[in-house]
Amino acid sequence: MTGSAAHPVVVLGAGPAGVVAALLLSQQGVPVLVLDRWSSVYPQPRAVHLDDEVYRLLGRLGLAGAFAAISRPALGLRALSADHRVLAEFSRSEATGVHGYPQASMFDQPDLEAALRADLQQRPEVTFRGDVEITGLSTSPGGSVRVELQDRLTGVEEHVTAEYVLGCDGANSLVRQVLGIGVRDLGFAQRWLVVDVATTAEMDAWEGVHQVCDPRRAGTYMRIGTTRYRWEFQLLAGESAADYTDLARLRTLIDPWAAHVADEELTVLRTAEYEFRAQVAEQWRSGRVFLLGDAAHLTPPFIGQGMGAGLRDAANLSWKLAGVLRGELPGDVLDTYQAERKPHATAMVRLAIGLGRAMTDGGRLGDLLRELVAPRLQLLPGVRARVLDSATPRLSAGPLVRRSLRSGPLPGRLCPNALVDGQRRLDEVAPDQFLLVSRQPFTGQQRDTVERRGAVPLQVRAGEPLERWLRRGRAGAVVVRPDGTVLAADRTVAAVLPHLPSFRVPATTRPALRVG
Repeated sequence: MTGSAAHPVVVLGAGPAGVVAALLLSQQGVPVLVLDRWSSVYPQPRAVHLDDEVYRLLGRLGLAGAFAAISRPALGLRALSADHRVLAEFSRSEATGVHGYPQASMFDQPDLEAALRADLQQRPEVTFRGDVEITGLSTSPGGSVRVELQDRLTGVEEHVTAEYVLGCDGANSLVRQVLGIGVRDLGFAQRWLVVDVATTAEMDAWEGVHQVCDPRRAGTYMRIGTTRYRWEFQLLAGESAADYTDLARLRTLIDPWAAHVADEELTVLRTAEYEFRAQVAEQWRSGRVFLLGDAAHLTPPFIGQGMGAGLRDAANLSWKLAGVLRGELPGDVLDTYQAERKPHATAMVRLAIGLGRAMTDGGRLGDLLRELVAPRLQLLPGVRARVLDSATPRLSAGPLVRRSLRSGPLPGRLCPNALVDGQRRLDEVAPDQFLLVSRQPFTGQQRDTVERRGAVPLQVRAGEPLERWLRRGRAGAVVVRPDGTVLAADRTVAAVLPHLPSFRVPATTRPALRVG
């Protein structure tokens, strides 16, 4: 068995979470080795939705333009009765939101993964190896992690060592199994048929997400591209995807949208069966090994947060890991990864479960309740805002989220990616750095202190979006982390400055951001 020199970080799995983690680490100047069982992108569509918070993350990677070219804004959600009458419509504008992008976008996952892989190849800090099978994982007495693998083409057995390993190897994670980490089942499992169709014909349907609220056969319809459409239907007892391999049988499901389209105009790209599950790993860290993405959590698709949750994992962990490797942050800061992400992801999984049950459970009584309640929900401003709001829950207090009687509601929330001078957005001002935003002027000494710590001082003028956001949050100044989360808030620069760590990103690794 051959071996190689130690790597700072080895990423196991080159799906979206693993590749984004590698890209973010490379922007922090960290060399990364990415290992995957396959040499190319899995060609079948899976995830189809991202919100503006995750779109913003792609922007930080310099990929906003590439994603805009393969995506289309979604117009919101319609709840339909079993006979396809509109029970409620929660419409959403295609306009840019507080993070600089549409609040919801539809796309084809292989297209996004291809863009991520293409960017990966341009990063000198990242080495990618496909066609390798991970066969074992162990920790050495010195603290490094040994990854055993086999080349799938030659059969040669090897091993690599790493200071840290990121397990991004999916729902059936070998990393999780080797570490003996259990999974908590949140009590939701349904079998669904997923149908992807291509056609140049127009469906003449409202271009948001259609959710059929039918306890006998719940269904979802959405347009995901110029010529791509997705349907999802709950499978009945005794049914399987094999029952819907021909278009004639599929017609019984998709004709409420596609009856006017001739058979020869429809190309069925695939039909597949998925079991929607709600599970969260009991631990997300074991020593120097971390779980990300589907290895750490699985969610039903009802709020479109499955893949996005994995990218949020990568955004939360990457800058912390880079800071520890550079010796700028203490090692125990890595404990905040599970402390912050696990409750956050669990809350989103529970929200997806609740929405799924509200739309599909209850039999005839459930139908009657939806008929009565759903049309009235859209008339309530608070409920409308909650359905359409893509903001995730704020992080709980901890070493990297400081709360006090004076901090107000902002710590733990994502700072808007707002325009700061009429042209640049916040992420362009301080890419991958800490930021200190203030409504008041900085003294010369305060500015010097901020800059010596590798951060960016930003004074916002009265009436600017961020100034209004600070006032609404009852804050005069905030410290913003490299992932965009507010670390601390208070009335003055002097009060938040002690919370600002030293954190210097190598200038040569910062990408040219392309927003919009």
